[in-house]
Amino acid sequence: MPPFRPHPLTVGGHRQTLLGYWSRRALRWTLPQEDLWVPVGEEARLLLRVTWQPGPRDARPLLLLVHGLGGSDRAAYALSTGRLAYARGFHVARLNMRGAGESETANARLYNAGLDTDVVTVLETLALACPKLAIVGFSLGASVSLLALGRQRARLPTALRAVAAVCPPLDLSACARALESPDGRLYTWYFMGNLRAAYARQQRRHPHLYEAGRERSARTVRAFDERITAHYGGYGGAEDYYARSSAGPWLASVDRPALILAAADDPMVPSRSLEQFPLPASGVVEREIATTGGHMGFVAPSVAPGSFWAAERVLEWLAPHLA
Repeated sequence: MPPFRPHPLTVGGHRQTLLGYWSRRALRWTLPQEDLWVPVGEEARLLLRVTWQPGPRDARPLLLLVHGLGGSDRAAYALSTGRLAYARGFHVARLNMRGAGESETANARLYNAGLDTDVVTVLETLALACPKLAIVGFSLGASVSLLALGRQRARLPTALRAVAAVCPPLDLSACARALESPDGRLYTWYFMGNLRAAYARQQRRHPHLYEAGRERSARTVRAFDERITAHYGGYGGAEDYYARSSAGPWLASVDRPALILAAADDPMVPSRSLEQFPLPASGVVEREIATTGGHMGFVAPSVAPGSFWAAERVLEWLAPHLA
């Protein structure tokens, strides 16, 4: 597959990021799907939307798609990747993490980036049906997937063959700083609207667990993580949360094939934060950083719906690991 080469007029981190959003906003999932609820803890369940290929389920590999912050099973990047994967013969499972999509009402606990055991439990459930599994994680979902691959490697099912991580925030503190910069203001505005609204909904559902109005003074992702995520997640503060939940320090522990696919001009994930962590000497983890592509943009001619070049690239990379 040729390297990422967008049209010259679409080069640039902000252009690629925003163009990715606008070019895929109309995508919908039109294939049949089965809703599968997976218990992940006491009074906690996650919704998986699974589209099975015809025939015996153990005859095909299954691809688990893990969305990013503010996303769900309906995230456009997941729809693009899932539709292409299904066309290439995969079963496709689209995860709704805690606080996302219809999983929100089934969990009292708030989502945080350190809940890697949720991903492992989902994999254990899927492994009962399919002997070959792979993950494609996006943005924060990519970070959680890599965290599970390193920190929970002893518990991972043998069915998991490989993980592809698109635009992962490997250093959560560095990414929070990037969102606080002038270039990050638009994205901060978007994320904060979603985060404050999600907290308010959970507070109304569980007023005995969450303080009303606690989210209102948070104007940045770091402030929200300090006041909400760390406070209710059992962390000592935002920096403690970032240090304990960042996937980067765990990459050296990974013992299964993994691909990190990112862009040097990502306005939310600084390129240095992608390159600062050592990879296993075995070469089992590969790192591809394109000169442009933005955050979840990667808009260029592609067979993937919405011109999502990254979807085509990760499926090409996964193919030999699932053969």
